[in-house]
Amino acid sequence: MFKEIKAISKNYAIVRFEGMGSEDLLNYNVVFEEENKRILGEIEEVNGNDITITFLGEFVNGRFLSGIIRKPSFTAKVRMINKEELGELVGDNNVRSMILGLAPLYNDYPIKIDIDAMWSNHSAILGNTGSGKTYGVARLVQNLFLMKGRIPFNSNIFIFNNTNEYDNAFRSINSYNVNFNYKMYTTSFDYKDAELVRIPLWLLSVDDYANLLDVTSYTQLSVIERMLGFVSVFAKDDAEATRYKNHLIAKAIISVMYSNQTPARIRDQIFTVLNDCHTAELNLDVMVPGVGYEREFRKCFDLDSKGEFVERILVTGYIQQFVDNNTKWKEEYEPVFFTLDDLEIALSFTLISEGLLLNEKSYSEGMALKVKLHTINNSSLGQFFKYDNFINVNQFINNLIMVGTNKRAQIINFVLEGVDDRFAKTLVKIYSRILFRFTKGLPNRGSMPIHIMLEEAHRYVQKDTDNSILGYNIFERIAKEGRKFGLVLDLITQRPTELSETVISQCSNFLIFKINHPTDMEYIRKMVPNISNDVIEKQKSLQSGTCVAFGNMMKIPLIVKMEKPNPEPMSSNASIFDKWIIEWKN
Repeated sequence: MFKEIKAISKNYAIVRFEGMGSEDLLNYNVVFEEENKRILGEIEEVNGNDITITFLGEFVNGRFLSGIIRKPSFTAKVRMINKEELGELVGDNNVRSMILGLAPLYNDYPIKIDIDAMWSNHSAILGNTGSGKTYGVARLVQNLFLMKGRIPFNSNIFIFNNTNEYDNAFRSINSYNVNFNYKMYTTSFDYKDAELVRIPLWLLSVDDYANLLDVTSYTQLSVIERMLGFVSVFAKDDAEATRYKNHLIAKAIISVMYSNQTPARIRDQIFTVLNDCHTAELNLDVMVPGVGYEREFRKCFDLDSKGEFVERILVTGYIQQFVDNNTKWKEEYEPVFFTLDDLEIALSFTLISEGLLLNEKSYSEGMALKVKLHTINNSSLGQFFKYDNFINVNQFINNLIMVGTNKRAQIINFVLEGVDDRFAKTLVKIYSRILFRFTKGLPNRGSMPIHIMLEEAHRYVQKDTDNSILGYNIFERIAKEGRKFGLVLDLITQRPTELSETVISQCSNFLIFKINHPTDMEYIRKMVPNISNDVIEKQKSLQSGTCVAFGNMMKIPLIVKMEKPNPEPMSSNASIFDKWIIEWKN
């Protein structure tokens, strides 16, 4: 078959071939064998009877080592790879492996991957719509749960998607093993078998609120920080909280009264303060006692013929009693139980506090936060932040994975239907930050590995404004640091060009299904580490459900046929024929 070596270059050899069907040899692996070495190659090009074979690595003592130091000589025997060598490449010798798929070039020989090499590293699954990405992901996860003799009981796979396409593939996972469970959360009110997404407000950080409230400037972060400081005090609703509220209102009124504004403007601002922030002692309807009489607080701001307040001295004397500059008020945030209503009150008090009320730009930016928070609180989105009781982050994570009182779910599917992309991205960021803080805070680092699997990842992992406002992007931080703590990303998308370059550059494993768009192909060529032109060319002619797999999980890049998942996800196209066409006899 292989007659002689005609030429040897730095990375490839040209070999003379004799026989029929040389065009069917593309992508097959061959071995250059000599007395003391075996070099693995892959047939990359066929030109008549001349075959170009790229060098991939070397077999040493039965083990494959990627890359080569020495090249074969012209006297080396060239042959097809044997079963023993193929077994080494596809994981037959690894007792810690699982099935990935089949090798179509080698009669559907099973391809196995090391579990740590796959699941301990960030991965990217890329491909056009209809290329088999979702089927491939579903089968990959099903294969993990179909291992014989070993069960991934402690696995934690969090899937985020804007549809329920994975529900059909995973909801019967209990039939694989009674110890396996599946759980679904949703933002839609239409699913009877799913729990509504609910996130405790006190688990959100300043950065989470920045995303939730669409922060556009750095100065708004300080407003949020102070809001959280206030809410942790006010939510207690005790005497100290009331004294603090009165102090803030009194200080705000005094600062407005003695500002360089017209009396009419001052009155309007004071009324605004008391409409937004009031207590039993300080409100527009309270009766202010004078000498031998009392006057309604709002009436104290009537203007006389000179345009001055008729009861300026009375007002000043009344509100001064609530100013307490001797108390060191605690404004540092401490997680306590509070609601969106409490948060709105805290934000209102933040906006009247010193430094904001008379600063037009800062006050305007703060009001933008208030409008957004009020909109959330008074819409269906507010349902997602209602929690009945106080819990900490550990209890929250435990509740997410628990099924009933004594079972745990290994697959947790979040279906973000019925909300716009911006809010969905915010929810995914909030969950990701909570999971990052949780895994980072575990006493034993990496003791509870968690996978965040993002379907339609380009909706979430974007080049957005977080870096300029917050100084970082949570997905980029997880991509850089998450593996150390056992938090791993899986990105599934048909638009890799819309992904953050930092995140995709940190991926160590790739399943690339067919991609046609030249911009996406060029992006993958530039951004994916160690990708070769050969891999790019291979994926162009792939059938649906077949991918090129490479990275830490693979010894060499291989074409992998993913078996059909059972059950299948609901990701196929709608059947037009069945829905449109009816039998008609004229």
